[in-house]
Amino acid sequence: MEAGIPLTMRVAALLGVSCFCGFVAYSQQPAPDPPTQPGTPAKSDPAEKEPKRILGIIPNYRTFPSLTNYERISAKDKFVIASQDSFDRGTVVLAAAFAGQGQLTNSNRSFGQGAAGYGRYFGTSYADFVIGNYMTEAIYPTILHQDPRYFRRGTGSTWSRLLYAIGQTFWIHSDSGRMQFNYSEILGNSTAVAISNAYYQDNRDAGDAVTKLGTQIGVDMAANVLKEFSSDLNRKVFRKHHDPSQAP
Repeated sequence: MEAGIPLTMRVAALLGVSCFCGFVAYSQQPAPDPPTQPGTPAKSDPAEKEPKRILGIIPNYRTFPSLTNYERISAKDKFVIASQDSFDRGTVVLAAAFAGQGQLTNSNRSFGQGAAGYGRYFGTSYADFVIGNYMTEAIYPTILHQDPRYFRRGTGSTWSRLLYAIGQTFWIHSDSGRMQFNYSEILGNSTAVAISNAYYQDNRDAGDAVTKLGTQIGVDMAANVLKEFSSDLNRKVFRKHHDPSQAP
């Protein structure tokens, strides 16, 4: 969960940037892969490794290349994923950025200004990330026997991949591999919002809680779009650093 940025601006910005980057990255590929049946995940090499950070910053530990040869993960694995996402240096950087924006817009007046105020903004922003990650990726998935991983489709048109990514916000795989409603997303974020009321003194009414929940679902939806196009984005952005033909 993220705090410190005006809610409507945050959702609009994240969704806009995510979708735009995904469209640009995929449309610039020299040739599309052979078409697959709608809803069929990419048959990627199981050994293929997803980049651990999108654009070198955003943690990407719960993305899996495909559903081919699906294998369930243990409760321990789910907590490992949540820990990796929570304590990655990219999460600290994002929390610091959201804290700066929150202080700049004075989104929580009770936090104050100056170094002490920034410390409060940073602490609560980082707490939002950690609590949200553990609730949606570890605790509820373990209780409800759901798989928190994002399985990339990787092939098909840009629109089909985009819709697939958005759909995984609301539909998730159970530990048996079957599709079901993503209760972990809704219940996990609802719990995280309720916990955040303990340290956000300025926004505690029911309307604010509903808005925060809607915002977080929108942010997670944008994150899924980024995850779907993560390989494309990283390849386009960092290609010159790995392509010998680009060497001077």
